[in-house]
Amino acid sequence: MMFAVPQEFGAYQKAQLETFLKFTDAATQATEEWFELNLKSAKAAAAESLQQMRALATSKDVQELASLQTTFTQANTEKMAGFARAAYAWATETQTELGKLVDGQIAEANRSLVAAIDKAAKSAPSGSEYAFAAVKQAMSSANQAYDAIAKAGKQVAEMTEATVVSTAGGLNPAARKKAA
Repeated sequence: MMFAVPQEFGAYQKAQLETFLKFTDAATQATEEWFELNLKSAKAAAAESLQQMRALATSKDVQELASLQTTFTQANTEKMAGFARAAYAWATETQTELGKLVDGQIAEANRSLVAAIDKAAKSAPSGSEYAFAAVKQAMSSANQAYDAIAKAGKQVAEMTEATVVSTAGGLNPAARKKAA
């Protein structure tokens, strides 16, 4: 029995290290994806700007210049909306992945805590079962509160997504013309 505690502690430390590594991997992957999105967007924007400057510089008259400016403004607005959608998708995906890791960690912590409470209850003196029942009830209440907060967070994310989609649609002149 004397060696059970170090074994349990070692297993706990190993689990914590594995969880930390999962979080680190997820954060590294998210950072790489964000960097790649920004790099691709910057390259595309630079190339597009050069093309637009060349076209504007070679315009033959004021009417063509005005037409090009209108066309470029619409195209740039669409590209900005596309970047906003891509950035939002990245943020949503990252939040979802980290949320899964957190949920898994909380579920594992709850299982471990319940097992520890059950183990302690078995060796506790008679009459202490009410205290253990109170602790279990408090855990249950905390879990219900966490679930309610998580649900509210998901609802906020869904509302935000709907807002981003409707705003991006409003920025796109071509989408407005098609809708009309």
